[in-house]
Amino acid sequence: MGSLSSRVLRHPGLARAPQEPGPGVGGSARRPETGGDAAGHSFCYCPGSRKRKRSSGAFCYCHPDSETDEDEDEGDEQQRLLNTPRRKKLKSTSKYIYQTLFLNGENSDIKICALGEEWSLHKIYLCQSGYFSSMFSGSWKESSMNIIELEIPDQNIDIEALQVAFGSLYRDDVLIKPSRVIAILAAACMLQLDGLIQQCGETMKETINVKTVCGYYTSAGTYGLDSVKKKCLEWLLNNLMTHQNVELFKELSINIMKQLIGSSNLFVMQVEMDVYTALKKWMFLQLVPSWNGSLKQLLTETDVWFSKRRKDFEGTAFLETEQGKPFVSVFRHLRLQYIISDLASARIIEQDSLVPSEWLSSVYKQQWLAMLRAEQDSEVGPQEINKEELEGNSMRCGRKLAKDGEYCWRWTGFNFGFDLLVTYTNRYIIFKRNTLNQPCSGSVSLQPRRSIAFRLRLASFDSSGKLICSRTTGYQILTLEKDQEQVVMNLDSRLLIFPLYICCNFLYISPEKRTENNRHPENPDN
Repeated sequence: MGSLSSRVLRHPGLARAPQEPGPGVGGSARRPETGGDAAGHSFCYCPGSRKRKRSSGAFCYCHPDSETDEDEDEGDEQQRLLNTPRRKKLKSTSKYIYQTLFLNGENSDIKICALGEEWSLHKIYLCQSGYFSSMFSGSWKESSMNIIELEIPDQNIDIEALQVAFGSLYRDDVLIKPSRVIAILAAACMLQLDGLIQQCGETMKETINVKTVCGYYTSAGTYGLDSVKKKCLEWLLNNLMTHQNVELFKELSINIMKQLIGSSNLFVMQVEMDVYTALKKWMFLQLVPSWNGSLKQLLTETDVWFSKRRKDFEGTAFLETEQGKPFVSVFRHLRLQYIISDLASARIIEQDSLVPSEWLSSVYKQQWLAMLRAEQDSEVGPQEINKEELEGNSMRCGRKLAKDGEYCWRWTGFNFGFDLLVTYTNRYIIFKRNTLNQPCSGSVSLQPRRSIAFRLRLASFDSSGKLICSRTTGYQILTLEKDQEQVVMNLDSRLLIFPLYICCNFLYISPEKRTENNRHPENPDN
């Protein structure tokens, strides 16, 4: 007979059919041509076989006489099935508890009523809340009551927020929408739910943008989330000037704006005059919040509006009027010495008549004396880092690089004869003290060496204004000879995300020690 070409199918109770081995039996058996292994086959570990071979449960091709009993095979198969795990998604305990106990209110032992709504809850779960834990464990009358009426003093709390807050006691995770996070935070703070408060804080930090930042900042202050408040302030410092927005200007309070304008970390674009211009637009929108034009139209409309007011208050600066007085504390933080150092800017600020003339007179005197020191007293610039001095008095300026390439620029203004050229090329940022090589619109110092204190910062932002990457030199002293240049930063390729924003703080000459005679006449805190 030829080789076997089919398996022998057995049925319990049938007589065994005789088997005739094909040629070559006694050596290695030939594998039946069945198209592959079948489920339920056992394994053959016959001596001399180097590979583990599958064989039929009824017949071993290596040893034809080793056929196993069919009943034993069926028992083995049943045992295998009993020990094979089966996947079936079961309802988790958390979901069961949330559905059965919270949503359905089964076996409730207390009812909580608030804002016209009623919740059937359980004291053992409510005790996770510091608010209810104190209520039930103390000598309060509510500890023995089955129905409790909650007073809700916070207007931020609504029924939906209470639903989420109570539900968080019955489940492991809570999904918080940014549009609902302030209301949920208010409810969590009232009920003293620390875990939910923390989750609200994380949600807020992850979703700061132009529409949420002011609301988040205010709520973080109200409910004691200092880390969220700090994140919002950082976002505003980075975006107020780099991504100006009409609606944001409307929402920014006097208190927030005062902090931003007074900070050395404000990411200024162009020069201090642009900070003044932004403040002017912001003040207009605070006074006329119904204005709905575009950002491009805003400055023109602002100038027209204040021009009409000047006619009504002839000879009086706007900040000295009843309408303007609330904004005085913000404008006091302008670094006017870097505005009047440029002729065009000085003319505009004088013409606008927003700032009292006494403020400007004081600064003119201060800058004139500083210039005399630089020219006649051999003043060569700062020699050591004074962080407080730098943060309070440094020139703030910036530039946006829309795409990679080569750039060279200078910021406007007279800086005591120090003509600083800034170059970006091949991932390097270079400072050069220009003296004789390049034309300059003003006079330059011919002193052999001049020093400046500076800090350079780079940043890239995503579409929501979130910081993607940043780098800073920290505060440094740089001494340059005539026409000498110096690489101040070598950019890593990871930072080359355009547009790239560059912001600098400079101090060209150390301010003279202040006395009562040169303090700001309208600003005792200056």
